[in-house]
Amino acid sequence: MEWIILVVIGLIASSLGSLIGLGGGIIIVPSLLYLSTLSAFGHITPQVAVGTSLFTMIFTGLSSTLAYMKHKTVDYKSGLIFLIGSGPGSILGAWVTEGLHMKTFNIFFGLFIIFISIILLLKDKLKPIPYQKDRGIIRTFTDNASKTFEYGYNPIVGVLIAFIVGFLSGVFGVGGGSLMVPTMILVFFFPPHVATATSMFMILPTSLLSSITHITLGNVNWLYALALVPGAWIGAKVGVFLNTKLKSKTIVLILRTILVIVGIRLIYQGIFGQV
Repeated sequence: MEWIILVVIGLIASSLGSLIGLGGGIIIVPSLLYLSTLSAFGHITPQVAVGTSLFTMIFTGLSSTLAYMKHKTVDYKSGLIFLIGSGPGSILGAWVTEGLHMKTFNIFFGLFIIFISIILLLKDKLKPIPYQKDRGIIRTFTDNASKTFEYGYNPIVGVLIAFIVGFLSGVFGVGGGSLMVPTMILVFFFPPHVATATSMFMILPTSLLSSITHITLGNVNWLYALALVPGAWIGAKVGVFLNTKLKSKTIVLILRTILVIVGIRLIYQGIFGQV
């Protein structure tokens, strides 16, 4: 029964994660922390929850990236540029996790994703960082409706932001998408579908680097990970399929709703010590 529950969690988390570019960690981490309080599951620390989640997201990232490649929505050039910052950041974040206790972790994690949900709520009032065509990178994307989008960014700014995103990914085990997707949409004006696909492309190497660090620290529960991986692999493909069928506004709404619910619950757990 325990394995069935973990497979289902992996399936749901990965489906939602690849749909909106989160990677699924924002669902897996709090789920593991909740399950660890039940008699059927052994106690698991925030560090192990993060490490196990990041290992699982290697397969979520690989599965969803392969699927998004077929739809040609991955911006490889931008993804590789952002990885220059997110790679080192994820390694540093994985080490910082070692100093966090359960209540502290829940409060900071909850505040982090509430902050992201607020940004999405106010997105229409925010303006993108200005870029000059002779000093920045300009990209274009044409969707299935033959509508062309133009977006761009300063590569130095992009790398610095990606470093922060990678750091938070290593700390919280969320894959970085919960911050990178809103950043690409709001700051650089990426089309939501491209932001999601590019985020999943970045999650693969970022999760791999973070996982290596967590493995060396002994922060991966291999039994839980092996149960989560099958659901994560299948769920990633389900999420990609839904992403191609839903409108951009619907994706942003789903993202914001999930972040608010999970964030409030984690803060409550951190303050009152309940699940």
